[in-house]
Amino acid sequence: MDKLELVMRNTEEIVTVDELKGLLEKPSRPRAYVGYETSGKVHLGHMLTANKLLDLQRAGFDVVVLLADLHAFLNEKGTLEEVRQIADYNRDCFMALGLDPERTEFVYGTDYQLQPDFMLKILQMARNTSLNRARRSMDEVSRNAENPMVSQMIYPLMQAVDIADLKIDLAVGGIDQRKIHMLAREELPRLGLPAPVCLHTPLIPGLNGEKMSSSKGNNIAVDEPAQDVEKKIKSAFCPAKVVENNPVLAICKYHVFPRMEVGMTISRPEKFGGDVHYASYEQLEADFVSGAMHPMDLKKSCAECMIEILAPVREKMKV
Repeated sequence: MDKLELVMRNTEEIVTVDELKGLLEKPSRPRAYVGYETSGKVHLGHMLTANKLLDLQRAGFDVVVLLADLHAFLNEKGTLEEVRQIADYNRDCFMALGLDPERTEFVYGTDYQLQPDFMLKILQMARNTSLNRARRSMDEVSRNAENPMVSQMIYPLMQAVDIADLKIDLAVGGIDQRKIHMLAREELPRLGLPAPVCLHTPLIPGLNGEKMSSSKGNNIAVDEPAQDVEKKIKSAFCPAKVVENNPVLAICKYHVFPRMEVGMTISRPEKFGGDVHYASYEQLEADFVSGAMHPMDLKKSCAECMIEILAPVREKMKV
């Protein structure tokens, strides 16, 4: 797999592919980043973008992880002290997921976002951004989207200026970040700052087949005890022959195959066909859709793989 294929795999959208190719041809190492609001546990949704950071490091990027404690505070996720403690915890989880410590820079929002120069850029962008545009940009990521606080309207402006202040070439996020990233691409040049290339990953469904949400408990934390991982996956929504909104297939596609280079083996009794090995997700999905793979066999092997993949996090966090 060449560098471009590695960067583009398991992505929803890249704005734009030609600009991305240009980054890969730069003589110096380009910089990519993800900002994580430090509001709770790191779960499989966050891990999807962390997997992409691993791909980017292999493709020659330096990586910046913004632990967005001030964003979390503005989004009513806790006091500054509480969100800073969560940020420390999140940092340890992300390192345990395999990021290269020599090429990963962790930055706390409160370390630079309260500086006069940063705040001046926010005010300059605020003069150019309508209330409707700011609200559309923050709807996907804010709490109380029906009746937002002014602080939440500032959120997308800060995220755009983050990209400039951290000297980012490639902004990475889930597809729910798209409106904020497009705001950055349009408005940063008006401040005399470069527009970033943007890479968006899909949003994987929660374990019940609905939108993943920490408040609904339909996700898996990366430091979750092994027995809980097994229990959750075995009870997850996984209708036979159905791909759409199937969280078990999504976990296999976006977490198991990218991290297990040898592929995935489904263990089954001989009377049900015996073990079968898949070198690619596409082969696995084809068998599942045809009915050759039973949901319970898939769940059992998926759980075993995720327990193995997440073992370094449990060890690091002593769970």
